[in-house]
Amino acid sequence: MVVSTASPLQGRPDPLGATPQPDGVNFSVYARGAQQLDLLLYAAADDAMPARVITLDARQHRSYHYWHVFVPGLAPGQVYAWRAHGPFDPARGMRFDAGKVLLDPYGRALAMPGHYRRVAPAATASNDATACKSVVVDVSRYDWQGDVPLRRPFAQTVIYEMHVGGFTRHPNSGVAPPRRGTYAGLVEKIPYLLDLGVTAVELLPVFQFDVQDAPPGLGNYWGYAPMSFFAPHAGYATQPDAPLAVLDEFRDMVRSLHRAGLEVILDVVFNHTTENGDGGPTLCWRGLADGTYYMLDTEGNYASYSGTGNTLNANQSIVRRLILDSLHYWVEVMHVDGFRFDLAAILSRDEQGRPLANPPVLWDIESDPVLVGTKLIAEAWDAAGLYQVGRFVGDSWKEWNGQFRDDVRAFVRGDPGMVTRLADRLFGSPDLYGANPREPAQSINFVTCHDGFTLNDLVSYERKHNDANLEGNRDGSDNNLSWNCGVEGDSDDPAVEALRLRQIKNLLAISILSLGTPMLLMGDEVRRKQHGNNNAYCQDNELSWFDWSAVQRHADLRRFVRGLIRIRFIRESVRTDHHLTLAELMTHAQIQLHGVRLDQPDRAHDSHSLAVTAKSLSGDLLMHFALNAYWEPLDFDLPVLPDWAGTAGTGWRRIIDTSRSAPQDLVLPGDAEPVAGATHRVAARSVVMLFAGPQTQPLQPA
Repeated sequence: MVVSTASPLQGRPDPLGATPQPDGVNFSVYARGAQQLDLLLYAAADDAMPARVITLDARQHRSYHYWHVFVPGLAPGQVYAWRAHGPFDPARGMRFDAGKVLLDPYGRALAMPGHYRRVAPAATASNDATACKSVVVDVSRYDWQGDVPLRRPFAQTVIYEMHVGGFTRHPNSGVAPPRRGTYAGLVEKIPYLLDLGVTAVELLPVFQFDVQDAPPGLGNYWGYAPMSFFAPHAGYATQPDAPLAVLDEFRDMVRSLHRAGLEVILDVVFNHTTENGDGGPTLCWRGLADGTYYMLDTEGNYASYSGTGNTLNANQSIVRRLILDSLHYWVEVMHVDGFRFDLAAILSRDEQGRPLANPPVLWDIESDPVLVGTKLIAEAWDAAGLYQVGRFVGDSWKEWNGQFRDDVRAFVRGDPGMVTRLADRLFGSPDLYGANPREPAQSINFVTCHDGFTLNDLVSYERKHNDANLEGNRDGSDNNLSWNCGVEGDSDDPAVEALRLRQIKNLLAISILSLGTPMLLMGDEVRRKQHGNNNAYCQDNELSWFDWSAVQRHADLRRFVRGLIRIRFIRESVRTDHHLTLAELMTHAQIQLHGVRLDQPDRAHDSHSLAVTAKSLSGDLLMHFALNAYWEPLDFDLPVLPDWAGTAGTGWRRIIDTSRSAPQDLVLPGDAEPVAGATHRVAARSVVMLFAGPQTQPLQPA
């Protein structure tokens, strides 16, 4: 690339970042406390020195703490970076290092040199050749062909949490290089997602992240190591060295998913960056305005409410604007449908780390007109013990319900004292959300996610096996609420395998059919294994990848999951938006709790059974659930059906019985067997669902 030699002009502080114009590019960056800024222009990402250095004059090129310049003759595709000069005084929130090449915090695309090195050399040396750099792009150059976000109601949403690379990176994925493990590879598998019945994909981080943020010899796989809040991860593109192509491939994926009726939710990390703690690399924010971007104590040490060595100062005005601008960009320019906020409780902390009753950044997001209708999901806790499930701020945030995960796991494995808690989880957690005017889908219901055991491992291991992570098995949670069904790890005992499969079906049935918004972990529908590793963040290999041979091997379980999702859409509260709060729906739906005897729920500490009868809002559909986590079969009384059910001749019909082999474990209403008698035997450790109503019911999302 030929770099312009035209004389720089003053430029403007707004907009931030690199903005191409017909006759050049305007650059603007925030750098409080800097004494001098250099704009570095490169001919290529691997260059050992810039082709041109433009030193900004503070009298002409600085407004407030913003440094800006307009360079005539530059065009999209220009590789650039910043160098900031100033004091190294951590106690005052300044870590300027003129030896470091710095990314633009608002850079829309990144160029990764072939010899990128995370651990930068000493301050006296230049790291131009090994540093990641920003790239000027014109984000308006894309034809969306009429695409718009889908705006599907949460009540009609089934989320599939997945990893873009890991979904198709396995050699048996059927996706050929270079599309394997990319945005384009995901597009090839859209028919699989549609067949499963999910309505949204929740993508693990796709902001450009640092793959070297991992133990030596391993790579960061999950992506919770952001290098940018605007640039899509180039490693998921078929042309990672072509920045504009990276943007287009991401947008091609979004457009294709939307055409198939699938929403795109991004897992976003606004709680920390890959610069980590004191010993971490200086890549961007630390070298421009350390005390602005990060929470520091009075001596300049980093707070680590994220558990990664630093914490973004989210309620500082500059950082708040950065977060809002990033969200706007991904909605308006990249067309995503929603966000899941990693460790979102951190965003409620003030600059000293104290929890705020009304955190400005969270209300900014909640009340922003650009984001109205965008799905907002909070992981309502952080790594320092702040737990806000059931009381996260705002009116429109949904929450990952960690209590649902823990209580359902505990009940299904047979823990005592769980019946009352399970009843709350089945019906949208009214103990958590019923007191406020929350919609019935407020709770994001899950029993597994990327962080922890897969569903297969949850019923196959009682302890974590993380030695491959090279941290002495110290990483990852020790509180898994798992049960190995008698054997640790893989087993060829048919009885053990049958029990594990039944437990998996129990967990899936409760998760998908409970009131709330269900979320599945990629591959759980085909028993994806991680061999007991419950923290596979650094395992970019077959341990983490989707093994497509399992699709046929566990076709019966996949069929079961597909059927659960279809049965979920029988419910009128899913099919039709009645604008009822959770508390109102609980009243109108006429829910009755039972034990093995009608109207006598057994809440004793040693009870392991619960039955529930629910009537649809229209009154023409009854559903009866019997859940037996006991290790012996139990006979449950059946409710007497109303006259309309007897007149229609439908009676009770069994549509789910997790103790039965496929295909009798789940049948759709029109094919369900009648259930005779006043009681029904439910096998040990199993879930049964009975149905009474019209045999032909809507089974697909609206």
